[in-house]
Amino acid sequence: MLHKFNPDGSLASSWHGWSYQGKKTLPVQEDETALVLWALRLHFERFHDVEFIKPLYRGLIIRAGNWIAGYVDAEGLCLPSWDLWEERHGVHAWTVGAVWAGLQAAAAFAEDFGEEDLAARYRETAYRMKDAASRRLWDDKIQRFVRTAVTDGNGDRVLDEVLDASLAGLWCFGMFDAADARIEATMEAVRKRLWVQSPVGGLARYEDDYYYQVSSDKDRIAGNPWFVCTLWLAQWYIRKAAKPEDMESAAQIMRWAVSHTLPNGLMAEQIHPFTHEPLSACPLTWSHAAFIHAVQEYVAKCRRLHSDLQNLASGT
Repeated sequence: MLHKFNPDGSLASSWHGWSYQGKKTLPVQEDETALVLWALRLHFERFHDVEFIKPLYRGLIIRAGNWIAGYVDAEGLCLPSWDLWEERHGVHAWTVGAVWAGLQAAAAFAEDFGEEDLAARYRETAYRMKDAASRRLWDDKIQRFVRTAVTDGNGDRVLDEVLDASLAGLWCFGMFDAADARIEATMEAVRKRLWVQSPVGGLARYEDDYYYQVSSDKDRIAGNPWFVCTLWLAQWYIRKAAKPEDMESAAQIMRWAVSHTLPNGLMAEQIHPFTHEPLSACPLTWSHAAFIHAVQEYVAKCRRLHSDLQNLASGT
């Protein structure tokens, strides 16, 4: 999928160029292709709408699956593309997690349609990608994952150690467990560094975020709080919760989101870190979707944890 399309399906304007650092390059954010597959699979598993999926299988699902399975380097990691923030070119943690999920979705569809060999190819590619991510996106020096890896002019790997909320992509699509010790270390570093140290609170997008920046106090205000990023933190708490009381941290964040929603129910992209005013786009569909997703996961996890307690109490 290219960056943007018009409602009639034609290619829209984009700020991603067809060249990067003097070389031809695809102007894509690879997660945008992979997440279409991921979303289609979630839809199918919920509604089992075969008649909706069948016309899409050969022309969309398999074409997208084949492309992301082939758009890898010798070790099986994604080739460079633009990040989800549409700012940096490289191999990004968020993108790798999304592509892994897209491959798993494509494999599941291939199995449904009886193409076992194709499903095996997708799953093998996903396995190699996870293994490569474990080695190439993990930094032993700082003992956490990094948001981006790039290759310099000498062919050496360069890691971008800037803490970024999008590191959530490593677990939120299922590639790593939310309770994995490496994910714990990474997300704790994100929380400590990016939580806005003002009465407003919330999680910034990444360290020294320039977009609509209103404070030069980078130690306390890494950036403006974003609904999406803050709600990813809530989802992390939900995913790794082992008992009902572990859910309170997520509940506090969702109450935070409600308290910063406008009286008419709209959520902006960002919030002013001192005045609570909405910044940038408002409403932002992404913010609303992140809130709905977090609430749904919260409710489902609460039911499961309470059911586990009841079964334990009854001896079943």
